[in-house]
Formats: sequence, C-alpha cells, structure tokens
Amino acid sequence: MANAPHEPGMTNAPVWEDGRGTGLAPLPGNTAATACVLGLGGSGLACVHELLDLGVDVIGLDAGQVASGAAGRNGGFLLAGAADFHHAAIARHGRERALRIYLLTLQQMDRMQQETPNAVRRPGSLRIAASPDELDDCEAHYDAMRADDLDVERYDGPEGRGLLFPADGVFNPLQRCRALAAAALERGARLYGDTAAVEVRTGEVTTSRGTIECDQVFIATDGGMAALLPRLAGRVRTARLQMLATAPTAEVQLDRPVYWRYGFEYWQQLPDGRIALGGFRDTGGDEEWTQDTHPSAHIQLRLERHLREVVGVAAPVTHRWAASVGFTADGLPILDEVAPGVLAFGGYSGTGNVIGALCGRGAARHVFTGDDELVAPFLSPRRPA
Repeated sequence: MANAPHEPGMTNAPVWEDGRGTGLAPLPGNTAATACVLGLGGSGLACVHELLDLGVDVIGLDAGQVASGAAGRNGGFLLAGAADFHHAAIARHGRERALRIYLLTLQQMDRMQQETPNAVRRPGSLRIAASPDELDDCEAHYDAMRADDLDVERYDGPEGRGLLFPADGVFNPLQRCRALAAAALERGARLYGDTAAVEVRTGEVTTSRGTIECDQVFIATDGGMAALLPRLAGRVRTARLQMLATAPTAEVQLDRPVYWRYGFEYWQQLPDGRIALGGFRDTGGDEEWTQDTHPSAHIQLRLERHLREVVGVAAPVTHRWAASVGFTADGLPILDEVAPGVLAFGGYSGTGNVIGALCGRGAARHVFTGDDELVAPFLSPRRPA
C-alpha cells in the first residue's frame, strides 16, 4: 500500500470512465460569438444550455475534454441544500437563505433527472453518525429540517444510525456531462476541447488555438479558481479530494449512498455492484490543499482501511483517483463579475454537482435577462444582517 497510487495497471482514472468521450476538436482558429463559456464541466454545460434556451450564440471551451476536472471525477452524489447541513446552514447564513438554497437544489435535482434520466437515480441518501456526538448533531439536523417541512426520517439500519433524506440521489457524473455536451452540440452550440484560455479580458478570450471576440465571458471553474483568478485567492482555496473503487461485489447491498463522519467520508454502490468511496481529506493536513490531482499513498491507505473495516468489503481495488475542488470560507459559491463582461462562478466546497448547475443556469439568466432567482442566495450580502 505504500505505493498505492502506482499499482501495476492502475491509472488516475475515475470509475465513471468508460472510454466513450465526446472527443471535442480544438478551436480551429479566430472566431466570434455573443457568449463564451470557459470550462465544460457540469456548471459550464448548464450555462451553455441556459444560453441556448435564451437564444444566445455561444462557444464553449475546455482546456481538456468534457468533465475532465472534478465534474467527472467526483463521488456522484446529488444532495439537496448548501454545503453545510441544514441546521448549520441556518446558523451560518440565516433561515431564509438556507431554506431557499435547499428548495432550489431540490428543483435542480428534478431538472437533472429529467434532462439525463439514464444517468440519475433518486434512492435517497443516508447521513450516518460516526460517534455519539454526531448522533446528537443528527437530532439537531432532523429538528431543523422538520421545522422547515423538509423531507427527512430518522434511520437505524445496516449502515448504522443517522438520517435518511428521501429526495436525494446519485448519478454518473461523466455520463451526464457527456450527454449534456452532445445535446448542446445538436442544439447549435460550438464546443471545443484541448483549448486553454491564455488571457481573458473584456470582449475577448485569447486561447492557445486562436482568439474569440465575444460580448460576455463566463468562467465556469472550481478547483484552481484562485490560480486562474488571483483576485479571488483570499476567498477560495483548492483542495484535493481522493477516491477509490472496487470490482463488482455482492458482499454488501447498499441501496443508498452514505455520508459518514459529518460527510468527510462518502460512498455508494453502483448498479453493477462496484463500491466507490472517497474521503479523509481532513486527515492529510496542508498536503491536501493543493492543485495536485494525483492520489497520495497516505489518503489511499485510509480509504482502503475504511473500505475493509467499516464498509465491510474485501473486493479488490480497481481504481484510485483524485480531483481539485474549490472551498470558500463561508461554504457559499463565488459568483463574481471579475471584469466588465466577465463573470466567474465556482468554489462549491464539495457540493458542485447540484449547486454548480444552479450557478451555471443562474449566471446566464443574470447577465442576459436580469433574472436572479436561481443565484440570489449566492449574491452579496453573503451573510445575514
């Protein structure tokens, strides 16, 4: 295990990778569009589709390929609410804002299921307490949700004790993003891969392949946001999240994804029986605050021990991978105009699957219609008076 990330035949590829990538061609040269979206993960593709709905001529670019960053390398959880559990979000952001975020994310999950039904399942999710103190916190969580008439149940089952959230779900993040990209191309969007933005300024994006003249730029990034936009360095930090996955197994039958130890660990069983598990970021110290996206032996050892001793699975590990994710100090995403005609959004604190899509759609509406319904909870002022 000392060299776990370099085991023979194992690459830094997520369990979601099936080799069916969209294979976007690079930007062919200088061109123009009304809007340019940088980053073709879940949030960027949501922005592209919203722009198409609004009749906007749009180009989308990615330095790699569709969802080659965290959007295609995460745990595949669809969870309602803010990055904090609902009672903690109320304490941090105020009841009105926390509840609004929860309701918007429920609506967004419904939309995601409608858009890509083959990639999404909604079995609910479990929050399982790892200690008596956490079980007490689950009770506070339960009380806050019931007070706001949100769907939650106490849970006591094979996984342990905690809470059940019936509306939550799981999905194949890479499959969904690739489906969204294919649909955007069919709708007339111009999408290009392997095209890195070199310079972004009002009215123009300079890339490694050519220049795009545009009225509006959307920067849809999460991990590495501070490196790309130094003015945001004090508000967002990049962390490495690590995961592993096993061969198919019948040793356990996990009907729902599990959040454990306040969500630091998380796992699900895929339809074919494989277990995908991530976590232990907080045990890595400063080493995990990095843009390095290669798995580390220390965290992978913790993950495999958890797989064997807590999840109860002895099946061989077949995948080990990592991704960069942006974290903010207050747990709310950043949505900022970083220059006239340049809007950046990201920093989802590990919850970008749902909130990122909301931000992508809301950013397009904010700019082209002035409708802030989807992004109002994330705009200033950031904290309740």
